[in-house]
Amino acid sequence: MQVTISVPGRFHAFYLAQQLLKYGYMERLITSYPRFEVVKYGIPKNKIKSIVIKEVLERGWDEFPFVKKIYNPQYVISEIYDTWASNLCTKTNIHVGFSGYSLNTLKKAKKMGSITVLERGSSHILYQTQILLEEYDKLGLMPRVAHPKIIEKELKEYLEADYISVPSLFAKQSFLEYGIPETKLIHIPYGVHLNEFRQIPKEDNIFRVVYAGAMSIQKGIHYLLQAFSELKIPNSELLLVGGISDEIRPFFNRYKNNLKWVNHVPQKELYKYYSQGSIFVILSIQEGLAMVQAQAMACGLPVICTTNTGGGDIVRDGIDGFIIPIKNTEAVKDRLLYLYNNHKICKAMGQSARERVSKGFTWDDYGDRMISEYERIVRSYA
Repeated sequence: MQVTISVPGRFHAFYLAQQLLKYGYMERLITSYPRFEVVKYGIPKNKIKSIVIKEVLERGWDEFPFVKKIYNPQYVISEIYDTWASNLCTKTNIHVGFSGYSLNTLKKAKKMGSITVLERGSSHILYQTQILLEEYDKLGLMPRVAHPKIIEKELKEYLEADYISVPSLFAKQSFLEYGIPETKLIHIPYGVHLNEFRQIPKEDNIFRVVYAGAMSIQKGIHYLLQAFSELKIPNSELLLVGGISDEIRPFFNRYKNNLKWVNHVPQKELYKYYSQGSIFVILSIQEGLAMVQAQAMACGLPVICTTNTGGGDIVRDGIDGFIIPIKNTEAVKDRLLYLYNNHKICKAMGQSARERVSKGFTWDDYGDRMISEYERIVRSYA
């Protein structure tokens, strides 16, 4: 069996490529990352095809945000990448493409006789758009959702692909609700590298609530800021690690006296911040499966997450943390206060979380499951 992957960036595709290499199944990795960056992940040069123009265009537009507000280049960049990627297709048993950037490539791969798998890292595009539009309307903010042509393109990709791979039951359910048959869906949770995310001793006794990742409306960070600020817990700290989007800055400024912020941190350094926490909180309004959850768990933190983070696939409610409804500040406050007042339970949940991901949710576990699915699919077409 041979597999080609086309990914506009990195996402979890490089980890998938590593797993395929172990089995001798990796034929080609098409990516917008330059080759010298990709080889750092152990992918041989002769397996890599780079379409760097996508990164150049995105970074170029980012230099002119005032122009970007007038004209969103998302669809144009998608089409450029997708067209170039389609020209790099080779006939393999399976072609894996990432949603929003793969329609032309999927069509080309199918013509060449490949079985096509679309990777979708979030919920169904229509579910995602609707739930975010509702939140932006509630907050009175200008919506930041996928370009209409990207939505149209993704819907066509869902129909074109032989299979759609999603990382959580939450994401899977959203596809079922929009009429995608279950037989077309592959559901396999992402993993974590235990050598990168490891627990080291905590250096103080501060009750520290940690969040890592981009800070945006979609991530529900405004609910965490409000909940933590209103609790006013003694000897506590909210530690936020990651970049702040413009839409969150008003909330950030409102609550800045109640938090500590660290800008972008290299992934290999994140374990140091997780390990100084008492609990990890992520309140996303929607996403497929936030990988920071497994990372924090590997560092010994219990997790408070919403139903829409995909965390339900790895976090056992009341054992490794708590799963709460979206947009519910009172539920966040209740769980935070409970863990603050029950130090031993908080610590026990954290250790349970660490054991949970180390025995079933590593990237090796992900690779074994995904490759078993690929093998099953290929057999079914034989």
